Amino acid sequence: MKMMHMAHCVTLVQLSISCDHLIDKDVGSKSDPLCVLLQDVGGGSWAELGRTERVRNCSSPEFSKTLQLEYHFETVQKLRFGIYDIDNKTPELGDDDFLGGAECSLGQIVSSQVLTLPLMLKPGKPAGQGTITVSAQELKDNRVVTMEVEARNLDKKDFLGKSDPFLEFFRQRDGKWHLVYRSEVIKNNLNPTWKRFSVPVQHFCGGDPSTPIEVRCSDYDSDGSHDLIGTFHTSLAQLQAVPAEFECIHPEKQQKKKSYKNSGTICVKICRVETEYSFLDYVMGGCQINFTVGVDFTGSNGDPSSPDSLHYLSPTGVNEYLMALWSVGSVVQDYDSDKLFPAFGFGAQVPPDWQVSHEFALNFNPGNPYCAGIQGIVDAYRQALPQVRLYGPTNFAPIINHVARFAAQAAHQGTALQYFVLLLLTDGAVTDVEATREAVVRASNLPMSVIIVGVGGADFEAMEQLDADGGPLHTRSGQAAARDIVQFVPYRRFQNAPREALAQTVLAEVPTQLVSYFRAQGWAPLKPLPPSAKGPAQAPQA
Repeated sequence: MKMMHMAHCVTLVQLSISCDHLIDKDVGSKSDPLCVLLQDVGGGSWAELGRTERVRNCSSPEFSKTLQLEYHFETVQKLRFGIYDIDNKTPELGDDDFLGGAECSLGQIVSSQVLTLPLMLKPGKPAGQGTITVSAQELKDNRVVTMEVEARNLDKKDFLGKSDPFLEFFRQRDGKWHLVYRSEVIKNNLNPTWKRFSVPVQHFCGGDPSTPIEVRCSDYDSDGSHDLIGTFHTSLAQLQAVPAEFECIHPEKQQKKKSYKNSGTICVKICRVETEYSFLDYVMGGCQINFTVGVDFTGSNGDPSSPDSLHYLSPTGVNEYLMALWSVGSVVQDYDSDKLFPAFGFGAQVPPDWQVSHEFALNFNPGNPYCAGIQGIVDAYRQALPQVRLYGPTNFAPIINHVARFAAQAAHQGTALQYFVLLLLTDGAVTDVEATREAVVRASNLPMSVIIVGVGGADFEAMEQLDADGGPLHTRSGQAAARDIVQFVPYRRFQNAPREALAQTVLAEVPTQLVSYFRAQGWAPLKPLPPSAKGPAQAPQA
């Protein structure tokens, strides 16, 4: 039997909004502003997600009503804020004065902690000195209850043996008992100690320590006809009074036998409530995601001047390499404050001596391989293409080790302030398989993830082995990866899909990988900066 898997919860984010120096549209008084939030839903369409209350006669309002929306790291969630002067009671905004608007992504807001933008009446035309300030807060109970439980003198249930006990915890809700945790089975043991376990507090008791909890201890039978050993009722508040002991009572035996005492004792050795930090806790605590790109320049790509080449730039100036780069990079760039990204090529002969290099700077400046934004990487790639000779082999280890050196330096700081994501774009199977395995296993102990996108129609079976979804990656000597840090996808799977589909797939695991690393180190996020204090008190709100 396995422990229950908890359902994945959607992360909700709450936005707090304020404005300063709004233009006045009302004659003889200040404006009565309201903020509307819209989200880009594709195809040039925007959907309204909500609106704040109206604040009367105020040019620097702080809206009390917050706006909520779902957060997804792996997509660019474009938002538009519109400020309107409301002078009537109709919900339509067409007859209300527009005081200015601003656009950004949700990623920019959560990574900035507090984001202030100038308000614009239209592109290129500022709304006076008006600004909008947005801060985000995750709506989530991050607490988990961690327990360690043992039993003494349980009843013997098996005819030729002892008992095979396991525990089940039920929470009372709506007059019914709902299973929240099931332990492993301990074979042939009347005095078992179960493995330590953790359950989200919200799932365990709905966040209320007084919620009734029923604990059942049963004897496991392979045909599913488990025999009840005994049960007891408690609450999280009582469980926390450790060491706590509870008599395990079998109701039928208790009714039939006057001399019946119990069917064993359940002892709670550990019961503590802890904070389990989320991806947004780390991002809002100032953690920067450092993005590095490695591009395959091996001969198997074909002559870049030929339309059959994977490096051929079509009349529109794009190819699969650039489309994959834009898809992933457009999401990750919002989490890096300086927007300077190291970009490398591998597998080419490079000037001036035409030696094969497996980590040459795309801008040919090894001392400063940083490109300004994703567009900077694209420009460097286009300029490098005619200056190198495609060659080989396909070696990943040098670039992985290059990024790992920076990740190691960050890890030595002992703070959850930097995480590294390496995007490798390649057209074929890796040549230095063992060296790459070694590099990945070493990197699994560092704050970094590796994303590999296979371009073209080659057989990428060897790549799938690096994406250790079937179990931990091992080196030849038997050393296992501390965690799964590689995600591989072939680009051809997304050729006919929307551009954002690739990013959604390859980036979906990054938040979990980041949290698992910092959690394993025991590093808590830094506290988010408080929103800047507002000015004088405002007029009563409508």
